[in-house]
Amino acid sequence: MVQPATNVALSHSAHDHDACIADALSRADALCRQQGLRLTAIRRRVLELIWANHQPTKAYDLLAQINAERGNAAPPTVYRALDFLLEAGLIHKIESQNAFIGCAVDHERNQPKFFICRTCGRAAEIQSSQIDDVIASEAEEAGFVVDHQTIEVDGLCAACAASTKS
Repeated sequence: MVQPATNVALSHSAHDHDACIADALSRADALCRQQGLRLTAIRRRVLELIWANHQPTKAYDLLAQINAERGNAAPPTVYRALDFLLEAGLIHKIESQNAFIGCAVDHERNQPKFFICRTCGRAAEIQSSQIDDVIASEAEEAGFVVDHQTIEVDGLCAACAASTKS
């Protein structure tokens, strides 16, 4: 069954967003300790800003926020932080928007997939081993070696779909 990684990402329901961010940062700290990686202050702040909402965030929006807080950060500073966070598996790139979203899923086996609401912009990572199995099977049958896959499903979240029916 396909399940959103976090029910609140597309539901618009109230949740303790501070706890959501704190949990993401705590998981990042633990993962970096476990893998011997350094979560510097700027990397941590970029991650925190990405988790600040459930919408994909563009690099230059992150840069503007960091410059508002800290002064004179250059684009390479943000891009290096994003590269680190991507490599560590702490964020994903939403290819269709050239934007980034926090990773809420353990990807030992599954590749990231997203539902993206075209009205409100919210995005949710979904898990489905069946989708991964079909892609792997089809690739094997075709003799195709998959290097990278991106699955982004655009549509309407429940709240936006309901409001269009009104």
